[in-house]
This record gives sequence, C-alpha cells and structure tokens, in this order.
Amino acid sequence: MSTNDNSSEISRSSLRKRGIYLLPNALTTGAMFAGFYSIIAAVGERYVAAAIAVLIAALLDGTDGRVARATNSQSEFGLHYDSMSDLISFGVAPAILMYSWSLHYLRDVGAAAGKFGWLAAFVFTACAAMRLARYNAQAKNFDKHHFQGLASPAAAVTLVCTVWFCVQQEYSPASLAWLMAIITITLGVLMFSQFRYSSFKSMPDSEQRPQGWAFILLLIFVLLALNPPLVLMTAGALYVISGIVITLRGRQRRRSRRNQSTDS
Repeated sequence: MSTNDNSSEISRSSLRKRGIYLLPNALTTGAMFAGFYSIIAAVGERYVAAAIAVLIAALLDGTDGRVARATNSQSEFGLHYDSMSDLISFGVAPAILMYSWSLHYLRDVGAAAGKFGWLAAFVFTACAAMRLARYNAQAKNFDKHHFQGLASPAAAVTLVCTVWFCVQQEYSPASLAWLMAIITITLGVLMFSQFRYSSFKSMPDSEQRPQGWAFILLLIFVLLALNPPLVLMTAGALYVISGIVITLRGRQRRRSRRNQSTDS
C-alpha cells in the first residue's frame, strides 16, 4: 500500500473518531439548549413549556451517556461538558422556574420572607453544583449500582413536574409559596446528601428483557397519556423516598451485623 493510501486511511479513521465524539457532545448541547430555553420560558411566564423543556433536557442527558458508552467515545472533555450542561438544565433552570412561578410571592409577606424565597432557589442551584462537582471528583471510583445523593436530573424533573401539576390544577402559587420553598430546599439538600439512590446503570444493555417489562412499559405509556405531570411527579417523589429507605435499611443491616458480631 502506498504512502498516500496510508495517509488517506488514517485521515478517514480520524474523521470517524471525531464524528463519534461529536454525537454525544451534540446531544449534550441539545440538553443545554433545552435547559436554557426553560429559563427563557419561565421568565416569560410560560411555566408548562419551561417544565417540558427540562424534561426534554433530561431525556437528552440520559441519551448522551448511553451513546458515549455504546460508541466508546467517553472523554474527560465530555464528562465536564456534561456537568456544565447539567448545571444549567437541572440546577439553574428548575430553580428559576420555581422562583418565577411561586417563590417570588414570598416578597408580599415581608422582606425576610422574600429573601428566603430566592435563597431557597439558590440552595437548589448550589447543591446541584456541589453534587456535580463531587460526582466528577469521584468519577473513577463510581459505584455503578448507586448514586451518592439524589441525581440532579431526578431532582429537577420532580421539581418542574410539581410546578406543571400545580399549574394544571390551577392551584394558587402564592398560597403554596412556603410549601414550594421547603420542597425546593429539601430536593437541593438531598442532591448533596449521603443518601444512596439506585442508578439503574447496572442493568444490562441487551435488548432481551423479561416479558413483564413489556406490560410495565405499556402501563407507563397509558398513565403518561392520562396525566403526564401527575405520573411524573409521583414517580419522582417515590424515587426521592426510595433513596432514604435504601440508606436507612442499609444502616440498619450494618448495625445488626455489628451487634451480632459483638454478641458472638
């Protein structure tokens, strides 16, 4: 083979490699775009559109990682770029949506309450940033079975679907402001907590699944068609609770084992 043939083959190989790396990063950019649009929509008081944009960002965020693993195109740049995108889509956007819809009404109660409103939104964003920084720092020692702390996409989806559900039911955002502040802070703190949440990343990528999965997927689609915000908010709330239950049960088992070893 001539030198020109070798160089052209290397060129084609490098182009394919660049193309593979481009795909997951393009999906990450799409997720960041959806998060940025959510901020614009929230400021413009289009709260349902803002919530749906965060959901789209979550779908794209879940896809880019799978594409990167499937194409063996994971990189240090992709890891940090994904975190920057996540901070916008799942840290800043949900906090601004919640503040624009409900938390700003705390200003009508008093100056201190008004500060508490925007500080609750800030706590959510700050905890998302710290959770993402911790994830990057521990990426090499990542436990495939569990997350340490509530994942930022799960926290964001739970928060925005709560807003979506309340808007759908025409609840007064002013009357719910204190409750929304507590929910916002709680979800933020859980992101940077020590609670362990199932990551679902240990599941096999094989397309063959037990037949029961087909029925579960069918049920999910039917429920989503009936009432998307209620189903997603409920699923998010159950996932939030599951991490607390998993952690407390694990601590109880370890305590029981220590007691048994002490008695023996």
